[in-house]
Formats: sequence, C-alpha cells, structure tokens
Amino acid sequence: MGGSGSKAKGAWPFSGSGGDSGADGNEQSLARLKGSRNAAPFVFTRRSSLYYDEDGDLAHEFYEETVVTKNGRKRSKLKRIQRNLIPQGIVKLDHPCIHVDFPVVLCEG
Repeated sequence: MGGSGSKAKGAWPFSGSGGDSGADGNEQSLARLKGSRNAAPFVFTRRSSLYYDEDGDLAHEFYEETVVTKNGRKRSKLKRIQRNLIPQGIVKLDHPCIHVDFPVVLCEG
C-alpha cells in the first residue's frame, strides 16, 4: 500500500521548497495546491494484487508440481506459473483509507 504516493516534488505547502523553478513553475505549483484542497482525502478503491488462472482460481501466486527424474530417482518440484494469468483489477475497499499524499494530522501527542 505504500507505493501509491505521487512523485510530484514541492506540491504541498509544508515541503519548504518548490519542485520547479521560474515563474511558470510557481504558477503550476500554486494551481496544483488549489486543486489539491478540493480533492477528497479518502481512497475507496485500490488495484488488487491477486490473479486469476486458466481454471478461474484466484491467488497471489500459482505453482505447478512437476516430477523430475535424476539418476533414476524421482523428485517433485514446484514450478511457478507466470503465463496466462489475468489480474483481478480494481477492488472496492471495505473501509475507506486516507490517501498517502493528504497532509493531515491523525493524532497529536
């Protein structure tokens, strides 16, 4: 869940330094600031990390058991399947979460 933050530098007023230099850059960062205040702080959906296989099973990873014969001895190995997998897609969250880039104080200690 930590990989969903934005990569924009200097977009928040608390950052101290702007990401762009020049008059045009300052105008763009101000426009981003005004637009970010209208954004909702909650996230209701996320991209799932689960996949469907050819049979319709849902899991994070799929393995196939293969039998390997070496020196007349049979051994079974697990081979990871990485082809023909379909991502589950966007999943609705049970409880809304606070967006990573939203600057809010949750608790003052």
